[in-house]
Amino acid sequence: MFDRLEIMQMAQSMARHAALRQTAVTQNIANADTPGYRARDAASFAQTYEADDAMALRQSRAGHMGAEVSASAKLLVQDGTPSPNGNSVSLEEEMVRAVDIRREHDLALSIYKSSLGILRSSLGRS
Repeated sequence: MFDRLEIMQMAQSMARHAALRQTAVTQNIANADTPGYRARDAASFAQTYEADDAMALRQSRAGHMGAEVSASAKLLVQDGTPSPNGNSVSLEEEMVRAVDIRREHDLALSIYKSSLGILRSSLGRS
C-alpha cells in the first residue's frame, strides 16, 4: 500500500535528476580546457518529470533492448559563446549551476523527510 506513494517517487526522481545534473557539471569542469568541448546539462526537472511515464520501461544505456532512453537520462548541449578554441564551458556558470543543483537535491531530501514524518504520524508513530 505504501510502497508506491507518488510523493516518494517524485522525491526520488528529483534526487536522481540532481545527480544527473551534477555529473554534467563535473564533466563540464573537467573539460573546461578541452578544445571543441561543448557544455552539457539536463533538461529541467519539470520537463523530465512530465515526460517520464511511471509505468514505462526504461534503459540506462542505448544498447539495452525493449525500451526507450528516459528523457531524464539525456544530457543536452548548452548554448553558449565558445572561446577561440571552440570550448563553451564557463566556470562561473558551472559554479552557479552547482549551487542550483545543491538546492534541488536539498529540496528532494526535504520532501522525502516531510513525507516520512507525515506517514509516521498517520501510523501513530513519532
